[in-house]
Amino acid sequence: MEPVLRLEKVTRIYTEAHGKQIRVLEDASFSIKGGQIVSLVAPSGAGKSTLLHLAGLLERPGSGEVHIGGRATVKLPDEQRTALRRNDIGFIYQFHHLLPEFSALENLVIPQMLRGVDREAANGRGMELLSFMGLEARADHRPSELSGGEQQRVAIARAVANGPKLLLADEPTGNLDPETSERVFSVLDRLVRSTGLSALIATHNHDLARRMDRIVTLEDARVVDCEL
Repeated sequence: MEPVLRLEKVTRIYTEAHGKQIRVLEDASFSIKGGQIVSLVAPSGAGKSTLLHLAGLLERPGSGEVHIGGRATVKLPDEQRTALRRNDIGFIYQFHHLLPEFSALENLVIPQMLRGVDREAANGRGMELLSFMGLEARADHRPSELSGGEQQRVAIARAVANGPKLLLADEPTGNLDPETSERVFSVLDRLVRSTGLSALIATHNHDLARRMDRIVTLEDARVVDCEL
């Protein structure tokens, strides 16, 4: 079976204002199978966010290829890359980035409607996800009326509202206290495994990392598997 995500000899170089080049990734190759949860653990500045941005088609590599579901994406025009991001990839960030003027349910409905789902079906899917997250009673609450853990659970639900194949998370529990972090990760783990998603989760929390299927890190600008 073709991996859901495959990076093939990807290189990404940034040029600083004074002309110095920073080689963040060099000939990096990496793949994630369907239904696999992979933890990305590396020091700050090692390139975790860059790897997630490349995997999520938010950046293009200087060389190499990024495959999503077996499809080469680097040379695709922007509108096709945008469609792949919207339909096949879900994003979770350290901060929830919910739309503050809309309710929890509306934050789940809007991305579905942007994909062309009608309002009734989007509402139904949104309530189903909020119920899974234990937040059905909070559906009409705006983000400012939710706790930090509740906000992040809504953000997780939003990330999977369109039924993506791949979930990318950048320190999804980084802003939470240990107890809330555990609750949020547990529901994230249960959601990913129950839906058969593939996930790449960047985290500094080694205890959480060890609960995933694989741990990878970045060494000398390359992706390397670690021992569990």
